[in-house]
Amino acid sequence: MADLGRPITASDIIDLQHIIEPRLERGIRTEQNWVGGPGFSPLRAAFVPPPETEVPRLVDDLAGFLTETTGNPLVRAAIAHAQFETIHPFVDGNGRTGRALIHTVLRRADAVRNTLIPISTVFAGSTDAYIAGLTAFRAEPQALDDWVIGFAQATETAAGTAVKLADDITALDVELHERLVDFRRAQGRNPAVPRRDAVSLRILETLATDPVVTAESVSERLNASPAAAHRALTELHEAGILGRSKDQKGRTICWTADRHLALVALTERSNRVGGEDTRNRKPRLGPAAPVLAQRERRFPEMNWAVRGG
Repeated sequence: MADLGRPITASDIIDLQHIIEPRLERGIRTEQNWVGGPGFSPLRAAFVPPPETEVPRLVDDLAGFLTETTGNPLVRAAIAHAQFETIHPFVDGNGRTGRALIHTVLRRADAVRNTLIPISTVFAGSTDAYIAGLTAFRAEPQALDDWVIGFAQATETAAGTAVKLADDITALDVELHERLVDFRRAQGRNPAVPRRDAVSLRILETLATDPVVTAESVSERLNASPAAAHRALTELHEAGILGRSKDQKGRTICWTADRHLALVALTERSNRVGGEDTRNRKPRLGPAAPVLAQRERRFPEMNWAVRGG
């Protein structure tokens, strides 16, 4: 959908929702739905979307709007998201699909390239303001400015924490590279600095994008033998860089970059309190504050902990 070479169609939106909710029957809804209320009737619902007979036309119209790239991309993303949530074209998965469309608009406008801006986590920290913004968008007369301003403020918060996350991950990657070298030197391995094509180093360089891996996934992605992948993962675990999860029989299930995952969790928690430091203001909901500790059998002086609010 980010390909500027072709228009976005209703089928693309349907495909996106099906990827997000594969358990559901494919296609737009064929019955009336509603948001909030007791569940068995729309009479006391917080919002009743358009009737099912209008949905195909409205989705086609939205697809045309998504295809265009003229105008301010942030304003377009705000309108596209609110319009999608107003149409509520699917039985389920509307929230996640609507949030994905935000990034579709921003990518098509070349407003973001390598980083996803987690705007939805800011919304999640202030659901009352989010719902009030959507209500203003749907009002007669439409209070479009109220919604767009709130959306822009949420985006600014999310963008700020995303930049900080990128900086923190870069610093962490440098630290972990040094940690691996120190570990290898302490073990008397030669060379202490891994070769550029070493599997352990190649894994280390991709932990930000692949924080949960298995020997099989590493072997396939890096074109390494299963034995080489397992040796590299074991080395990174022994160096205190990767955690290891096991099943009830003691078999390794996966390896986890716990400190990278902790940074992501801290970022989401920060977004939920308006970008603030969560040591000073804790979010009401969201991921728990990460508390990590790894004991090293062979390298005890490198024990570490990550603690956040």
